[in-house]
Amino acid sequence: MSAETKFDDDDYPAYTMGRAAEMLGTTPGFLRSLDEAKLISPQRSAGGHRRYSRYQLRIAARAREIVDQGTPLDAACRIIILEDQLEEALRMNAELRRDRD
Repeated sequence: MSAETKFDDDDYPAYTMGRAAEMLGTTPGFLRSLDEAKLISPQRSAGGHRRYSRYQLRIAARAREIVDQGTPLDAACRIIILEDQLEEALRMNAELRRDRD
């Protein structure tokens, strides 16, 4: 994968845990808790350090937003999973309607 492609790839694990936490205004512990809850699964560097993609950072930011509103972490993770499933179902529905018409 070329350097240019990596910059455009939302799934490329470009961010260290420290940088990700800084960008989100949270702690590394919060990111670890999202990993433990299986909401996001960061890739590991050769040295075993967690690396996050832009896509994962968007999910983590959404989780932080929900938790900051007073929702427990496990419930926030479930909300995000359900939001993702709904978005996928709506996308599939729209695709089926296009194919039908």
